[in-house]
Amino acid sequence: MTWPLVALLALYPLWWALGLAVLIFPIMAVPMAYALLRQHRQGIGLRLPPYFVLWLIFLAAVVIGVGALSSDPVGVVDGGAGDRILGVAFRLIEYASLTVLLLYAGNLPATGGMSQRRLVGLLAWLFAVTVAGGLLGTFAGEFGFTSPVELLLPHGVRSKGFVQSLVHPYAAQIMDLVGDPQPRPAAPWGYTNTWGNNFCLLVVWFVVAVWSYPTRRRTKVLAAGTLLAAIVPVVHSLNRGLWIGLGVAVAYVALRQALRGRFAVLIAGAAAVAVLGVAFVASPLGDVVNRRLENGKSNGVRMFLTERAITGMQQSPVIGYGSTRNTVGGRQSITVGESKGCERCGNFTVGGNGQLWQLLFAHGIVGTVSYLGFFGLGLWRFRRDSTPIGIAGSAAIVGTLVAMFWYNALVTPLAFTFLAYALLWRNWLQSPRALRGSGRFAPFTPRASAASPERALRGSGRFAPFTPRASAQPNNNTSGVPG
Repeated sequence: MTWPLVALLALYPLWWALGLAVLIFPIMAVPMAYALLRQHRQGIGLRLPPYFVLWLIFLAAVVIGVGALSSDPVGVVDGGAGDRILGVAFRLIEYASLTVLLLYAGNLPATGGMSQRRLVGLLAWLFAVTVAGGLLGTFAGEFGFTSPVELLLPHGVRSKGFVQSLVHPYAAQIMDLVGDPQPRPAAPWGYTNTWGNNFCLLVVWFVVAVWSYPTRRRTKVLAAGTLLAAIVPVVHSLNRGLWIGLGVAVAYVALRQALRGRFAVLIAGAAAVAVLGVAFVASPLGDVVNRRLENGKSNGVRMFLTERAITGMQQSPVIGYGSTRNTVGGRQSITVGESKGCERCGNFTVGGNGQLWQLLFAHGIVGTVSYLGFFGLGLWRFRRDSTPIGIAGSAAIVGTLVAMFWYNALVTPLAFTFLAYALLWRNWLQSPRALRGSGRFAPFTPRASAASPERALRGSGRFAPFTPRASAQPNNNTSGVPG
């Protein structure tokens, strides 16, 4: 049963327009969980991803942290557990839903479900959607509308900022970062920072889908045009975190190619980057970047929130405070607060300036170490996978770990990171058992997998024995600070 995952990803623009957006993940988690339960009842072993126990420890830390909701460290707005339980419940439900997504995506091959190519194609489709949303936000930044879900809510509920961010579709966030208000693309991901984070996570799958599988020349031309068009919203997003993330992705892929001795690919890539760089500097887009780099209005806020997160973690190091908190005043004075004339003057969210800082403050050392351990050890487990999926998936996880310093991961960025993890995990399961134990992967490629496995093995004469049955064996946002 693959329709829940297909509907979730392929129809995401529809969910966004309906006002469901991130709410669709808990909804689709229900049929996914049912499919896993039915698989278990049929006697088909439920596979668990490597180091899954660490993720369970993280979830336990999130639950245990609820007990600290009524505690307040120095320098935050006083409040009770009742005022914070809604946000905590939302995050816990989303974390649980994404856990189901990871297990569901990883177990699909056990029943002859979704192929690697199909899942990569769905992620590539979402990259195209991201580019389209970016262009919409760049050229029609004021675009927005009342969604059907929003209409169904009482006025007192839908007028709250948190609820608006969930159910009200809009194309961009309007911010004054370079001297005058500018639209920063957000559609269909809700926040500009989330848009940038997802752009970095999805672009690698777009490249794999088009250039690692047999595709028509017309498709390649359209894909190249999409990448060129994407430069415009990437620049106009004024998102330094996105720019750094793309640099990290390019550097990581280049390093992996160099380690494989594929210097021709490196030279071609470097030439393409050089040509794009010259064209970029000669265009008005270069001026936009220079203006953003010269206006680091959010730097002080980020440093202020980072200091508060570390201080809070020191006061409750084991389990944290269970959720985020709002600061008393701003970084220059406790008397400064948010107002109509200055919406970003104070009452900042501690933990809203990056996933790492939210983990430290809200979930303490236990939650932080288990979260990082799950992804870090998984990255190490799959390090020898040199297939296109292996390199792209590893690049996505590396990008996620780097972006933790300035981006929050919940909801969609973590979902795409989990799907990258699932693709790596499935590749690992499909490799011969002997190589799997040593951490090495058979050098099969997506192109070969498009045909039958037996034919690919017979034709090359270079592959280790491949047994499809081996894959059936069980084996163990608040984005308010500009980037």
